[in-house]
Amino acid sequence: MAGHSKWANIQHRKGRQDEKRQRIWTRVVREIMVAARTGGGDPAANPRLRLAIDKAKAANMPADTIKRNIDKATGNLEGVNYEEIRYEGYGIGGAAIIVDTMTDNRVRTVADVRHVFSKYGGNMGAEGSVAFQFKHCGQIVFAPGADEDKVMEVALDAGAEDVITDEDGAIEVLTAPADFEAVKDALAAAGLTPEVAEVTMRAENTIELSGDDAARMQKLLDMLEDLDDVQDVFHNAALDL
Repeated sequence: MAGHSKWANIQHRKGRQDEKRQRIWTRVVREIMVAARTGGGDPAANPRLRLAIDKAKAANMPADTIKRNIDKATGNLEGVNYEEIRYEGYGIGGAAIIVDTMTDNRVRTVADVRHVFSKYGGNMGAEGSVAFQFKHCGQIVFAPGADEDKVMEVALDAGAEDVITDEDGAIEVLTAPADFEAVKDALAAAGLTPEVAEVTMRAENTIELSGDDAARMQKLLDMLEDLDDVQDVFHNAALDL
């Protein structure tokens, strides 16, 4: 299926994440702890924990650090108890923003998130105000030039929901969250290496922003992502920077 080009924005988001590698361990540790606490400490029986461990390994986190944080979360060691809270709001030009946090102090976190929205031109919204504009799914993205026929065949056979070829040649494989690992593993077994592979909140529609509006939106996103308690920021802005 043909689709609107998202490659530039996907690459931009990945690049911004790569610039902030020094903070990835903190976020991965929190994800490991929440996943282990809610689904148990056995990765074989806990898909969310397996994904968190994969992220930790990709960030070169030592195995004993991973194990120690699983033990903290499951009560074998004393540790901090984090809870997940999602905030929703609007950015520049009415762009939709979802902010996923993990915190041990919700009063501090909501104050920090509200302050950034207000200071940098956005507005906090009520729960559910923008989430309907996003789809919770697995997203596996291949760079332009990948073998479209092979990606489509392998992905659909493995249970993918859709394969979308963007106008610039990038290929998006979309899955149900529960099927993400199986599809990703099948693609890897076929020798297909994606640029991005994650369970995400994918915007159903985009708002085009350019010039000063795009710069202001990027600043708002950067400031939200820099908050200590923020795990992920999702938005539907297509930024022409």
